[in-house]
Amino acid sequence: MAKKKELWSGRFAKRLRPQVKAFTASLPFDRRLALHDVRASLAHARMLGACGILARRDLAAIERGLAAVRREIERDRFAWSRDDEDVHLNIERRLTALVGDAGKKLHTARSRYDQVATDVRLWLRDEIDSGLDRLAALERALLAQASRHADLVMPGFTHLQVAQPVTFGHHLLAYVEMLERDRERLSECRRRVNRLPLGAAALAGTTFPIDRARVARELGFEAVAENSLDAVSDRDFAIEYCAAASLAMVHLSRLAEELVLWASPRFGFVRLPEDYCTGSSIMPQKRNPDVPELVRGKSSRVVGDLVTLLALMKAQPLAYNKDNQEDKEPLFDAADTLNASLEIMAGLVSGLRPDAKAMRAALAQGHATATDLADYLVRKGVPFRDAHEAVGRAVREAERSGKDLASLPLATLKRFSASIDADVRRVLTPEGSVAARDHFGATSPRQVRQAIARARERLKGRGSRA
Repeated sequence: MAKKKELWSGRFAKRLRPQVKAFTASLPFDRRLALHDVRASLAHARMLGACGILARRDLAAIERGLAAVRREIERDRFAWSRDDEDVHLNIERRLTALVGDAGKKLHTARSRYDQVATDVRLWLRDEIDSGLDRLAALERALLAQASRHADLVMPGFTHLQVAQPVTFGHHLLAYVEMLERDRERLSECRRRVNRLPLGAAALAGTTFPIDRARVARELGFEAVAENSLDAVSDRDFAIEYCAAASLAMVHLSRLAEELVLWASPRFGFVRLPEDYCTGSSIMPQKRNPDVPELVRGKSSRVVGDLVTLLALMKAQPLAYNKDNQEDKEPLFDAADTLNASLEIMAGLVSGLRPDAKAMRAALAQGHATATDLADYLVRKGVPFRDAHEAVGRAVREAERSGKDLASLPLATLKRFSASIDADVRRVLTPEGSVAARDHFGATSPRQVRQAIARARERLKGRGSRA
């Protein structure tokens, strides 16, 4: 069988060296763009037909051939060939084999540069939609847990030291807010991704009278890239996506870190669902939190993908350079990692079981209501700095006697301020502490329930693909 010629073989006297062909090939990773390539090619062909650039019979043959190619790809029967370098050439060769010379006319008025930029944007648009769905699912899982545990008190921490009582529901809502901002960022990124490069050709546009707006409408693009040089050469849309994905993974990593800590016997705040844990090959008692640990670890991959793309683009002159072939693997990895992490974390969060006794025991060890006592004194007319000093001395006495601040007898507390009366007991309980913080954005159970209702309305109103 005669060897296939490169598409540019007319210019060269020598054939491409096999090792160069292997080094420059992108098929092992860009074949996942195949269905998007078929879709974009159909839209391009129909535009060529509508503009009188492609004969009606050739258009019909191309449509028929691309439909056959799509079926082969969907059924995993497409015969991929590394000799054809990339996904685009594989599909074009197969189309030509199916319909003859009409297949060779499909590439009129386009280049692989604007073709791949279009395919990647179509692919990324779908990945963003999938990510938005998964973000919403994780938010709903957090909201369900927050709703069930709006009254459950636990220690809030600063510097990983017990600080003040909060409700478990309020703590989980902090992650809902982070994820909601992640949804906003991805939605905004999607609008910039959703601009059509096709028609820019190699870098300068084309001499054919094309209708780019028609292609944009058929493919669902909101706008057309206005500068042909920029359209084929920049990958800022991919960088922006990886930046948004990195932030989302950082948020997931923070949640994962807390779950690892909380599930340890030293905290014991939560029990992870058994079907999300693994055992040890040597220690039969272990319940290892591998899922949150891996999410924490995988966040570094996505941050690395972002840095890779930033470094890739930083010194490229206009217009397209072969460097940009290296954009796909980090972009694909970032999307795969983010979407998989979101999905598994939603299942993990849904199965969490908090331990109220362990949380209360931790509250009893950290003098968590010390600020409440200071606020109590301020309301009695004691200047805040004097109140702060008095409570500090009371805490020192509590530590000396091996008790929590809230357990000190009234007579002992009055030694530090004559303004302390019997009603102080109300503010020294964790429930009293959280109930007193009853304003917008605070931790009281009433505010937590209102925040849950607002968050659910946001999800309902915007839809998962806002």
